[in-house]
Amino acid sequence: MEERYLSTTDFARILGVSRSAVIKWIKSGKIVAYNVHGRWRIPYSEVERLLREGSKK
Repeated sequence: MEERYLSTTDFARILGVSRSAVIKWIKSGKIVAYNVHGRWRIPYSEVERLLREGSKK
């Protein structure tokens, strides 16, 4: 199955956080993201990973 990619805005909306928090997470290495033509793209699998890790706490 092909990976779906999200913008920082969409990623933030799904997780209920601010866009600036998402950018901080990218820069700190908390989430994997790719810079494509000057825009961050985050694999949807990162949403699933964060939700899975959050439910373990």
